[in-house]
Amino acid sequence: MATFKASVLLSDVSKDEGHLGSGAIHVITGPMFSGKSTSLLRRIKTEISVGRSVAMVKSSKDTRYAKDSVVTHDGIGFPCWALPDLMSFPERFGQDAYDKLDVIGIDEAQFFGDLYEFCCKVADVDGKTVIVAGLDGDYLRRRFGAILDIIPIADSVTKLTARCEVCGQKGFFTLRKTCDTRTELIGGADVYMPVCRKHYVNNQIVINASKKVLDSDKARGDSCVETVAAMV
Repeated sequence: MATFKASVLLSDVSKDEGHLGSGAIHVITGPMFSGKSTSLLRRIKTEISVGRSVAMVKSSKDTRYAKDSVVTHDGIGFPCWALPDLMSFPERFGQDAYDKLDVIGIDEAQFFGDLYEFCCKVADVDGKTVIVAGLDGDYLRRRFGAILDIIPIADSVTKLTARCEVCGQKGFFTLRKTCDTRTELIGGADVYMPVCRKHYVNNQIVINASKKVLDSDKARGDSCVETVAAMV
């Protein structure tokens, strides 16, 4: 009798829970030019091939190749929603249409401040699969956005590597070619390149030295301007 009552209770709980906890979170990360978007699109197309309903989202900050498409560095594209945040997606997409979705792909996820909150809701509450692709570190090898925050709640994590543009070995890091110090500086091969540890360290030294020279030149230039202004 006790076993029967327990079975009935579990059945009632399952009915009340609905989709709770039936989703999944998969993370794809790595440096620039490591194929994160390509891997994301490959997984999304696989989901479509087995009949699952899919939607793609990317940050509206990324306008490098197309405004309303996720585009790889090789030029392969897929239609998407370009949004400033993720939590507004269900409303923008339409609640009825959102309810029917099985999978949500997120590209350039490091730009979304509400990534953790959204992934928890999508997988834990709404029972959907979310596939996230983005940088885990910035050009200084510091954490970038909330990608690392969702590692503990992820079902799988794929860390990709690129090819070092200096020596051809595996590239684990993203080197910025310019002296711009903004964390969010969106660009392609004109601004960034993947490198191995050795050439990241060596080239970072060169870049830092160059920056010091430029800063020194600027300071001297400003001083000269002030001197001339004072003489006038």
